[in-house]
Amino acid sequence: MLRNGVEIEDPLRVVLGFVEAHRAFDVSDHSGPASFGEPDLRLANRGGARISAAEIAAILERRRAIVRALRAIAPDASLAGSANSVPWLSLRQLFDAFADIRGVGFSKMTKALHRKRPALIPMLDSVIQKYLENDDLGAQAPFGERALGLVRGYKVDLDRNRAAVRAIREELSRRGYDLTDVRILDLLIWSLNAAA
Repeated sequence: MLRNGVEIEDPLRVVLGFVEAHRAFDVSDHSGPASFGEPDLRLANRGGARISAAEIAAILERRRAIVRALRAIAPDASLAGSANSVPWLSLRQLFDAFADIRGVGFSKMTKALHRKRPALIPMLDSVIQKYLENDDLGAQAPFGERALGLVRGYKVDLDRNRAAVRAIREELSRRGYDLTDVRILDLLIWSLNAAA
């Protein structure tokens, strides 16, 4: 059950459709959970991030702060746990490391970071941001705080659908797909846009 009373009749079929059409994105290798570099950004581009060469260079200038923040977050940190188990402060510091990079917003940032912490960081692209618009603190809010507000709103939906998302994840696993609860919810929200 998504926002505004939208119910997805066969969520497993919806998720399977996305996964089978875009399997390479969800199984691609990355440089490991405690590092961050150009290969991660290039991989995000293969997933549709469209990070330019100039933006890649600007992000890599922040590499030390990004890696420091990543290392403060356990690789298995999850948004699906209790609110107290989510490393909110470290996540805010990670998001802050991307603040004020010209041309890099929430979409490019989270597409680059999702693989680093796939159970914690949703891909806040334009579809997800629109879905979460009531949780958006607005352009006057600091970048990291605003991104964190969207993730907190996302967690509310994840918590509301915990049992259904877990059942989908278990069935996907039986079929050989390993997706996190966050990735499953991303796909379900995207399906609303695809159906529109």
